[in-house]
Amino acid sequence: MCKGLVNRILPFSSVDGPGNRSVIFMQGCNFNCLYCHNPETINICNNCGACVKSCKYESLSNEGKEVVWDVKNCKHCDMCLKSCPNDSNPKSVYMSVDEAYEQIDKVKSFISGITVSGGECTLQHEFLTKLFVEVKKLGLTCYVDTNGSIPLKDKNEFVDIMDMGMIDLKSYDEDEHKMLTGMSNKNVIENIKYLASIDKLYEVRTVIVPDVLNNHYNVDQISKLIASLNSNIRYKIIRYRNHGVRKDIINSYTPSDDTMNELHEIASNNGCENIILV
Repeated sequence: MCKGLVNRILPFSSVDGPGNRSVIFMQGCNFNCLYCHNPETINICNNCGACVKSCKYESLSNEGKEVVWDVKNCKHCDMCLKSCPNDSNPKSVYMSVDEAYEQIDKVKSFISGITVSGGECTLQHEFLTKLFVEVKKLGLTCYVDTNGSIPLKDKNEFVDIMDMGMIDLKSYDEDEHKMLTGMSNKNVIENIKYLASIDKLYEVRTVIVPDVLNNHYNVDQISKLIASLNSNIRYKIIRYRNHGVRKDIINSYTPSDDTMNELHEIASNNGCENIILV
């Protein structure tokens, strides 16, 4: 049976694609972003047990060599995530397609679709392909929120069944991208071009991180790329915020309104027609 490792399912979201959507966060990521805003999705739990000691409600326990989560006792205080030395989540669960589908079916009347995110969801594309087939039967759309690292041109079945992709292009400069994430951006840019060519690219996003990234250069080059593909593709320019991020890894701050407006003007002058500042 094909199963996916799920970090959590958010029943309702208005910021992860068009309309009201359920969001499935998959566990595991092949990027190691310095400013990661959900670091608990990066690695698979190694059962070290540090989280068990931090849990005040006895919802986590050591059973043999594994950490076991009792959802009935859990108060979702997230102390286990804060205490984890491994950028992981002891509450991630292997779910079958039927089990994930059941969660979506409960809220189908209140949403327009689902978005799969992470972590990096495309690492589990086989599971997602099967899930999308079932979700489509509910009349819902299926969006993919990805770091763009996995080549999609050879994932025909997956790309065919998904409706739209949303890709983070964290830096246009390859060396800077490697510094930030640990990996090249070549596949990211190729996936942007490919999804745009088949009208399946909904959004490109860039996080603005002062004193760490060459933000003006990145927005200039990325907006030129988007405009050359389809000026109506949404370009979301996102402020770095220092809450919910990995601690003591980078030294940055939230960019000012003036900086964000400058970047908006650059993207607009380059031909982007659908720019969102967040």
